[in-house]
Amino acid sequence: MADATLAGQFARLRQHRKAPLILELDLTQGVAEEPPSGPLSALLSLRKPRLPEVLDGLRRAREDDRVRALVVKVGGQRIGLATIQELRDAVAGVRDAGKLTVAWAETFGEFSRGNLPYYLATAFGRIWLQPSGSLGLTGVSVEQWFFRSALDKIGIDFQASQRHEYKTAAHPLTERGFTAPAREASEHLAASVAGQLTGAIAERRGKSPGDARALLDRGPFLSHEARAEGLVDALGYRDEVYAAVRKEAGPGAVLLYLSRYQRSRALAERARALPNPRERFVAVIYAAGPIRQGRSGRGPLSGGVGSDTVTAALRAAASDERARAILLRVNSPGGSYTASDSIWREVVRARKAGKPVVVSMGDVAASGGYYIAMAADVIMAQPGTLTGSIGVLAGKPVVRDLFARAGVTTDSVAEGAHGTMFAPTHPFSDEEWDKVNAWLDHIYRDFTGKVASSRRLSAERLDGIARGRVWTGEDAAANGLVDALGGFAAAAEMARRMGGLPAGAPLRVFPRIGPVERLRPHESSEDHRGAAASLARGLPGGLGSGLATALTPGLGGGPGIAGQDWGPAWRIAAHLGLPPYGPLTLPGHWSIG
Repeated sequence: MADATLAGQFARLRQHRKAPLILELDLTQGVAEEPPSGPLSALLSLRKPRLPEVLDGLRRAREDDRVRALVVKVGGQRIGLATIQELRDAVAGVRDAGKLTVAWAETFGEFSRGNLPYYLATAFGRIWLQPSGSLGLTGVSVEQWFFRSALDKIGIDFQASQRHEYKTAAHPLTERGFTAPAREASEHLAASVAGQLTGAIAERRGKSPGDARALLDRGPFLSHEARAEGLVDALGYRDEVYAAVRKEAGPGAVLLYLSRYQRSRALAERARALPNPRERFVAVIYAAGPIRQGRSGRGPLSGGVGSDTVTAALRAAASDERARAILLRVNSPGGSYTASDSIWREVVRARKAGKPVVVSMGDVAASGGYYIAMAADVIMAQPGTLTGSIGVLAGKPVVRDLFARAGVTTDSVAEGAHGTMFAPTHPFSDEEWDKVNAWLDHIYRDFTGKVASSRRLSAERLDGIARGRVWTGEDAAANGLVDALGGFAAAAEMARRMGGLPAGAPLRVFPRIGPVERLRPHESSEDHRGAAASLARGLPGGLGSGLATALTPGLGGGPGIAGQDWGPAWRIAAHLGLPPYGPLTLPGHWSIG
């Protein structure tokens, strides 16, 4: 009896291995982009699939005859526009290979916007919506809160200057509404994103461009209204969705998570290949988060792009003869000017060492994020990437009147004419304003000069697209700030080609450090294995990204170690809602839903 039971189990296992597959994926918790930098990050991102693994799994599914269907739960996720476009491209590949692709949602926004989850769903062959759900197709808006009047009431002034009129990060504290340039740029961004959304609806849901645009004005829709408009294909609960998918996939089809499928295929490939210590590869370096001096943070609340960490990784990749090209993935709103400049320099040096550098832009690569990208051989972005913001700002809050109203007095002793220049209790003198503006002019000339040289743009042409203005990737490609539209997978293929590698050459997150490298003392700052260990031992600290600090020049991003990128008043500025990471920061808080 036991032998018969065991034989039956083996028979079922063999059948399971040969059965048709239905792959499933849950994107409602979002996706993680880079590998976790520590145990806590790994724990918090446990339920989030990693974007590179999802893309690789979808690529394998496209070419696998066993895979009959892909079913993905969407809705409610916080995934950026550019990342959604990357996922859409990968899903389209599976769909166009003849597989059944199904997106289902309990709701696309519940009394809230659902534009982006629905945009993702349009890439699938079929869309299901729960009968009690709704479709929050509400159109695209750019909204900014302004605190100038509130600050006046409590006695806080904010002194700021920027280069130039589109660099609006300080406007929430200095203005009472959009300036004319800010409104112009925001209107252009909203129109660009809305055009991408309605273009997808028109293409995938059989609408004319005019009808697709009109739907934005008529939404949101109840589930039966969405079905009647042809925006979804069917209404049903999860069990009904899966029953329909199983019926079409055929008898005996096995349900399997995409992550399990991808890992098993990757492990099988590695098992078939003999270890090759001389194998050549593309080194992948992540620059995700605000840019600051020092090491990258490890924790989920203290993460960021530390210049020491990223420059060490670039030097290590440039010196490793097995790394034939570098793929720099940038997803950053910017930050410290000097930290950005340090990373820019190592990109230049890597190219001079003969290593092609390809930049793949994520959801945002603006201001300092653009600064570290601009020297690459090739820059690729998605149509919805936020980029540009080539400008700089500086300033500080002045709380003298607030303190006076509260009965707080201050006194100071200073040696040097400008000892209190960055103190929040003293406004800038005329001479100090001259120095601030000279500082800003110097940074802006340096930034724009390097952009013009890197991107081969004339000064006149660059002046029309810089001045602190934010662009979508679609517009950035048209005006020469990026070279091509495409996601991480397309950038990886470009890096392989430029490095003379075959299409299947491996990507390796760089540098890779083992337990020994984490513990052993560094021989020097040129000991790349040791220096790169900063990736694993990054310092904690930093403020979350958002609107930030007391402004000393930077490119947008975080306060760095002890707030050095904003100067001594950064804590006060942080409480006021300014960007904590530096003067080259993407203006405002950008959220597209």
